[in-house]
Amino acid sequence: MSGDPSTFSKQTEVSATDRILDHALSVEWAALPAQVQQAATTFLHDTLCVGVAGRAAPDADAVWRAVQGWCGGSGPCQVLGRPGEGASAPYAAFINAYQIHAQEFDCVHEPAVAHPMATVASAVLADADRTGPRAGTELLASLVAGVDVVATLGVAVTTPLRFFRPATAGLFGSVAALCRLRGLPLEVARAAFGHALAYAAGTMQAHLEGKPTLALQVAGAARSALVALDLALAGIDAPHHVIDGPFGYLPLFESGFELDAALAELGQRWRMAELSWKPFPTGRAAHGAIVALRQLMDLGLTESQVEQVIYHAPPLIARLVGRAAVADMRPAHARLCFPYLGAVVLQRREVGLEDFTVDRLSDEKTLALAQRLSVRADGHPDPAAFVPALLEVRLVDGRSLHQRVERQFGAPEWPLSRQQHLDKAQACLAFGGQAHLHDALSAWITSLPVQRDAAGSLRGILSR
Repeated sequence: MSGDPSTFSKQTEVSATDRILDHALSVEWAALPAQVQQAATTFLHDTLCVGVAGRAAPDADAVWRAVQGWCGGSGPCQVLGRPGEGASAPYAAFINAYQIHAQEFDCVHEPAVAHPMATVASAVLADADRTGPRAGTELLASLVAGVDVVATLGVAVTTPLRFFRPATAGLFGSVAALCRLRGLPLEVARAAFGHALAYAAGTMQAHLEGKPTLALQVAGAARSALVALDLALAGIDAPHHVIDGPFGYLPLFESGFELDAALAELGQRWRMAELSWKPFPTGRAAHGAIVALRQLMDLGLTESQVEQVIYHAPPLIARLVGRAAVADMRPAHARLCFPYLGAVVLQRREVGLEDFTVDRLSDEKTLALAQRLSVRADGHPDPAAFVPALLEVRLVDGRSLHQRVERQFGAPEWPLSRQQHLDKAQACLAFGGQAHLHDALSAWITSLPVQRDAAGSLRGILSR
């Protein structure tokens, strides 16, 4: 299957939609490799803690006020970082997904250029909240299924990013996960996918301008997944050839794709085990340069020695984090701006959640230093490549230092250690005002595969 609409027939023996849903509906926890099971619990833990931190993200309270207006001010489903408050399922998914992605700290599938857990976990937790006891293994298997769908739709693409894939592909992964959680028959799941197509959206204009709309698009996808599910359960019919039909998702949202190879890997290659942590609350595309700067600082580089820093990287990196630092930038802009992020690293070696306040973003010394940093596209042919890259530092004494970037910290081939994962979790909970939940939430994750009411027990912890 390719991106040329003239190659589509009105009917195929088995549509891409059905192949994807057949796989998602068949995922069983006990049959998954141990590595995949471990990744599912680890990244759910990471996602929940990042979502609690998102309680303190810029605009989070304003978004929550809007949600309360939409759902009457309350509801049965838990909201991360807001003890004692809740919302109806679609809007709990909305606010949680917003908080998970709002600070660019949620895990990512690099080859797919997507953040699957922000949408998938938000939708699954909301539905589990509203439908009664769900075993931990059912919740986890649904997450694995949903991540598979998001990543499959992403890796099938052969051309540069056009729409915001965490929202567009994230919607279909969320619907697939919900259908797996409910154990729905294929015909109902197919209708849910059809309804989801009507709500698919997510523009890269928000990324270009560095606006908080990025996280709102992720939020909208999580909400729409619940809406699409409910419409299908109500018995309302919808299009069937959703993924590869002439006006289906891939032809409309992507310029080119090769779907067959990606579909053939369903059930053979589990995308959950391919997720990467975000060790820094920034666009993933900046992480290679951040780590390279820190490595040079470990060898003695100081801020005062720096004349110029140039990150020579694949075009995707320049597109995503090559923007200039400006005096009036908002947090969403700064998180996607390597010049600002690199300047912060040069000043204090770290970049964290606290580096995106108004005071930090308007610091004249940091902004002046940021003018000496830039990203240059190196012409790499892969539109989804993050590496290889080269950090060049030109010194005031005329010398140059170089640090190659061959892999990304937090990726499967260079994972966070267990302690680094827990340190990030604890920092996120503290930033969201719930540091006291660290031990209980860690214990909940460890025991999740044997729990009989996963959402209920989580609600008990988050309400403390």
